Amino acid sequence: MTDNSIPYALVAEDDVIIRMDAIDILETAGFRIIEASNVEEALKLLNDDAEKFDLLFTDVQMPPSEQTGFDLARHCSKHWPHIRILIASGMMVSEDNDVPDGAIFVRKPFCAHVIYNHLQVILPDSKRPELLKKMVI
Repeated sequence: MTDNSIPYALVAEDDVIIRMDAIDILETAGFRIIEASNVEEALKLLNDDAEKFDLLFTDVQMPPSEQTGFDLARHCSKHWPHIRILIASGMMVSEDNDVPDGAIFVRKPFCAHVIYNHLQVILPDSKRPELLKKMVI
């Protein structure tokens, strides 16, 4: 039996170490995680069952795809507006039209505290995991 009150986050990141770090941060905040290593994999997961996700955490550059995490975020925002979005990059900077409305851009390297603060901002109280609600930030 699974607990349906625990929200799902999709983490799209090609670098295994950074993906593991993001997963650890989000699990500590109370999310269940599904992971993707590129844009196409993330899109397949979203197309298959977008309703299960409350959060998309995506890197910007994920080779070998021609699409970026910005493309993924814009597509997600357009087709699944219930999903909140965090976009992270250590090499790219965001331009005005890169980040969809309501999404937040985070520079790498990021720390847990920064991610938790952004989650508090973008997630309505009804979508925050219980662990995140209890955090003093």
